[in-house]
Formats: sequence, C-alpha cells, structure tokens
Amino acid sequence: MARENPDTFSDWNERERALSRWDNEGGAGLGGPATDSSPDTERIAVPDLTNAELVTLRIRVIALENLMISLLATASDDQLRLAREMADYISPRPGFTQHPLTIHAAAKMFDLVERANNFRDVES
Repeated sequence: MARENPDTFSDWNERERALSRWDNEGGAGLGGPATDSSPDTERIAVPDLTNAELVTLRIRVIALENLMISLLATASDDQLRLAREMADYISPRPGFTQHPLTIHAAAKMFDLVERANNFRDVES
C-alpha cells in the first residue's frame, strides 16, 4: 500500500527507533531515564500518534483487558488477592499527591478483578 505522505514513514521510523531503545533508556531501570548526553543516548523526539494509531492502541488495550479478565477468572484466590494488593500498591501513599492517572489505574485493576469474578465457576 503506497503512503500518501512521505513524512509518515520517517515519523514511523523515528518512533520505532525510539521504542527499540526503551530497554536500555527512558526509565527501563530503577535509576530512571539515562542522563548521559553522549551520542549513544541522544533522545529522539517521538512524533504525536495519528488518529489511526490511537484507534489501534485502543483496540489492543480492549483485547488485553478481556484477555486479563479471562485469565483472572481462572486464577486462584491467592492470585486474585495479589492482584488487589498490587492495585493498592500503586495507589497514592498518605502524604503524597494523588495523581488522577494513578488513581484511575488502581481503580481499573480492581475493576478487572471484579469483572473476572462474574466468570468464575461458582460452586453450589
């Protein structure tokens, strides 16, 4: 399929290069992003996502959520407890600023566990 905009391929290529470096830069480790400004660690500006890319990401997230629900539906009680504990762990600590995205992520994790309960085998 021919590309209508030649810059689109360049943008995609830059995005791919930036993402391929994620394992050794950009917060992959406990120390966070690399701070060395040598040519090997030079940051590449990642262009904004297109609408088509955002739609594709949304579809992938929906698929992953449904996959997680199916896996959690067959999880042991200990695994479900651990999932809830992880959601508590990412919730803001007392005295720290409550960031809306963090709060939303924790609520979403709890929601996935609860949705999975609807598909668990209920013993009579």
